[in-house]
Amino acid sequence: MSKRKLLVTGGAGYIGSHVVKQLVAAGESVVVLDNLSTGFREAVQGAELVVGDTGDTDLVTRLLAEHDIEGVLHFAAHTVVPESVENPLKYYGNNTCNSRSLLACCQAAGIRHFIFSSTAAVYGIPDEPYCTEDTPTRPINAYGMSKLMTEYMLRDLAAASDFRYVALRYFNVAGCDPDGQVGQSTPRATLLIKVACEVATGRRPRLYIYGTDYPTPDGTGVRDYIHVDDLADAHLKALDYLRAGGDSQVLNCGYGHGYSVREVVDAVDRVAGSPITVETVDRRPGDPPMLVARADRTRELLGWVPRHDDLDFIVRTALAWERRIAAGEVYGG
Repeated sequence: MSKRKLLVTGGAGYIGSHVVKQLVAAGESVVVLDNLSTGFREAVQGAELVVGDTGDTDLVTRLLAEHDIEGVLHFAAHTVVPESVENPLKYYGNNTCNSRSLLACCQAAGIRHFIFSSTAAVYGIPDEPYCTEDTPTRPINAYGMSKLMTEYMLRDLAAASDFRYVALRYFNVAGCDPDGQVGQSTPRATLLIKVACEVATGRRPRLYIYGTDYPTPDGTGVRDYIHVDDLADAHLKALDYLRAGGDSQVLNCGYGHGYSVREVVDAVDRVAGSPITVETVDRRPGDPPMLVARADRTRELLGWVPRHDDLDFIVRTALAWERRIAAGEVYGG
C-alpha cells in the first residue's frame, strides 16, 4: 500500500514553501494546491503542484480522494493588512469562505488532522505587550478577523466530530531558507525585514519608519521576529503532535522577546555593510507599541526548540535571498 499523503494549500507561497521543503526532507509525501496568485511554481520542491483554488470544492474533493490524503496544512490566504482594510470582502471571501469550503471537503472525506496558519493579528491592540493564547482576541482589520473566524470554525467542527487541529498564531515571520533553495519573493511585501533588505539591494528607494514616539526604549515599535525555518519546524512538530493523539490546540509562534524597528535597521546596516536610506513618518493607525509572543505552551506541548533566534542570522538569510533576486538568480525578480 502506498504511503498516505499530506495536502498543503498555499504551498507555493513564502511560509508554505518552507514547510513543504521540511516535510519532503522528513520523508513525507506532499501534494500542494496553490493558485499561484502570489506564490511561485519554482518554490514547490519535491512535491506535486496542482494549480487551483481552495474554494473549488470539486477539485479539493478529488484531490483528497485520489491522493488518499491523511492531513491538511492550510496556508492559502491573502495576508496584506492595509489591503484588507481597503478591500475587506476580498479577505473574507478568500481567507474565511474558502476555508469553510475546504473544511467541508475535509469533513466529507474524513480528514482528522488539520494545521492552520493563523496570526497574531487576531489580538488586535492588546492591553499588555506580551500575548499568551488566552489574551483577548480583538482584531482591528479584516485580515485578523478573517483568520479568527476560521479559528472559530475549526473549534466548532472539532467539538462536533473527531476532527482535530492545531492553529498556529504567527508573530512577525522573517528570514529565508538557510540553504537558499526557497525564500520570500512575495510581491509588494510589507514585512519590515524584507522591505529593509529590498532597500539594501536597491529594489526600493527607502524604508519608512512609522512613528518614533512610542513608549518603547527608542521610540519605535517592538515586534517578535521569528525565523521562517523555525516556524516551519513548528508545523512539523504540530503534525507529529496530532498523529500521536494530541487534542486540538491554538498556539503562539514567536521567540518571546522583541526588537524595535531601529534595532532591525541597525542589523540590516550591519549585515549589508552600509546604511540603508530611512525616512521617519507619522504613526500608522492601529499599530501597537509592542507585540511579543508568550510561546511557552508551544514549546511544552510540541517539544519545539527554535534554532535561529538571532536577529543578525534572520537578516543575513533574508538579505542573501534578496541579493539573489536582484541578480536574477531565483524566482521573484
